[in-house]
Amino acid sequence: MEQAFLQHIQTNQKIIYKVCHLYRDTKEDQEDLFQEIVYQLWKAYPGFKGEAKPGTWIYRIALNTALATYRKQQLNISYPDQLPEMEAYTSEVNSSEKEELLFRALRSLSDSEKAVISLYLEDFSYEEIAAITGLSENNVGVRLNRIKNKLKQRLN
Repeated sequence: MEQAFLQHIQTNQKIIYKVCHLYRDTKEDQEDLFQEIVYQLWKAYPGFKGEAKPGTWIYRIALNTALATYRKQQLNISYPDQLPEMEAYTSEVNSSEKEELLFRALRSLSDSEKAVISLYLEDFSYEEIAAITGLSENNVGVRLNRIKNKLKQRLN
């Protein structure tokens, strides 16, 4: 079971890193969130039946964890170890000024807008986005159009 879990995390770690980068501003907060997401995934893993794709399941838990910890007033969790992969990812992400501008614009969206657009940017289908967020497929399309228009305005 542990080996299968680690394989799912390794295969889908970019999803987790993107959620961390989208919902946290500082590297330290991103690392803390990454560890919290992995912890929540490990706790939920025994209930994972494979009915959804592992990436979809990971995305749902990552988003819920990011939103839940964001809403807490104080997060009194400390993790002494730094993940080496996180440093490589953040240097890759920070390498592009345009990407950073995009992330800044994305961070200015509401939590529900961030969830929808981040799933869309990960090439999830409207059906998958609807399943993860609890929206109807039609509502996903409408929200995506509104979000894209907001982002265009903020980036211009």
